Amino acid sequence: IPRVVHFDVVIPQCNASWYLALLGLAEHFRTSSPPKVRLCVHCLQAVLPRKPPARMEARTHLQLGSVLYHHTRNGDQARGHLEKAWLISQQIPQFEDVKFEAASLLSELYCQENSVDAAKPLLRKAIQISQQTPYWHCRLLFQLAQLHTLEKDLVSACDLLGVGAEYARVVGSEYTRALFLLSKGMLLLMERKLQEVHPLLTLCGQIVENWQGNPIQKESLRVFFLVLQVTHYLDAGQVKSVKPCLKQLQQCIQTISTLHDDEILPSNPADLFHWLPKEHMCVLVYLVTVMHSMQAGYLEKAQKYTDKALMQLEKLKMLDCRFRGSNLRPSPLLSKMHFLLQGLYCISVNCMDNAEAQFTTALRLTTHQELWAFIVTNLASVYIREGNRHQELYSLLERINPDHNFPVRRFLRETLKMSNAEDLNRLTACSLVLLGHIFYVLGNHRESNNMVVPAMQLASKIPDMSVQLWSSALLRDLNKACGNAMDAHEAAQMHQNFSQQLLQDHIEACSLPEHNLITWTDGPPPVQFQAQNGPTTSLASLL
Repeated sequence: IPRVVHFDVVIPQCNASWYLALLGLAEHFRTSSPPKVRLCVHCLQAVLPRKPPARMEARTHLQLGSVLYHHTRNGDQARGHLEKAWLISQQIPQFEDVKFEAASLLSELYCQENSVDAAKPLLRKAIQISQQTPYWHCRLLFQLAQLHTLEKDLVSACDLLGVGAEYARVVGSEYTRALFLLSKGMLLLMERKLQEVHPLLTLCGQIVENWQGNPIQKESLRVFFLVLQVTHYLDAGQVKSVKPCLKQLQQCIQTISTLHDDEILPSNPADLFHWLPKEHMCVLVYLVTVMHSMQAGYLEKAQKYTDKALMQLEKLKMLDCRFRGSNLRPSPLLSKMHFLLQGLYCISVNCMDNAEAQFTTALRLTTHQELWAFIVTNLASVYIREGNRHQELYSLLERINPDHNFPVRRFLRETLKMSNAEDLNRLTACSLVLLGHIFYVLGNHRESNNMVVPAMQLASKIPDMSVQLWSSALLRDLNKACGNAMDAHEAAQMHQNFSQQLLQDHIEACSLPEHNLITWTDGPPPVQFQAQNGPTTSLASLL
């Protein structure tokens, strides 16, 4: 949900010099480095016993609630002041900034205290009475939509974003209309409602291109739009088709990095929003590029952009305490993905018992159909590799495909055709070597060779040592069966080299403290690990 432009505190007109003096001192203490919160609170608290006018009283309660909420852990006091600010300000005409900021902060506090049922009616009432105040009406709609999103009620969130888009159109804010529509498109992608996504993205593209305004705001809209487009393509596995959009996205982020952050307030108050700071957009573009590189099979490129993203995140951690690892609280989705990724890691280092435990945990946590199918398929591969789990394997296959009526070789050829058309290099290489293995088992050595040779070439191009190991083993057996002793010896030597390299990688991986995460399948995430004669590492640096 877009963040808002920062507003300075407005000092109400008042002849009381004592009030201005206390407020000035409070602001001085608040903006000190580091902030002197206790002294700031004392100055503001000194206002209330003097029975100030209602406007002054409401604003002081808001300021106290805000300082306590943002800078302390005293939620009870913060809530009390914000509730008073909200109550008093509703009785005062033309006092929208205090009224709606109190409602916004109070609903945030309610959510933080897991009192969502208190936050929702508060936001609904604030939305209902803010229709003549475009900025606050839009901000509160975004906030309630975000609350529904966090509760996984994406239908209600999409409805609210649709209401916001129509309201923004009525008040003449095409910029904020685009933000509402792009946010809705993001949720529709999450819901897999792809038929609704396409026309929405088409409309958004037209609005973004036609809107003329602040250059940074325009480019940020383009980044938002292109991120959704690229994600949409990648979700469909269209790695080749997405390249023009990805290139536009990368050019767009370069353009933004050259623009100055001039805080020129728009003339339309409904335009007072930013989607993301450009530093955060940069991280997002790196991550989208990593997704593309991973799907295309370019693992070295994926590693390169992962390192860039992590470097940018480290810079953000130093600049903003909100990104410090000590504040990290892994979400349920992060936990699901962690167990899945950890299971894949376990397979790669041949820890099959741990892989089974990780996949079983991930299955227990997920309700997403496609993620479930992916986890089950990988669990089946664990049973196959263990060799003595036939009953569990057959039971699992029943759940994946109860009809047993698919022709495997035809499906593999279709997979090969689709993956080759979209430059899915690793999938193409795996399909080739698997087909080659099938033909080898069937005694069709010529067709097997036609598959495994390009598989080896593609695996070397990526490069992917696991596929190279698999291909070299098949080439060795194939040449031996065909009586090509020299070629068989050469392939055997390649296989030996790849085996030694992978073994060394496994030893290095298993010696890292992070390797101990493979034993975590239940309870809260472990805080840190201590390797023998090794450094301490925190979970925050891993997830």
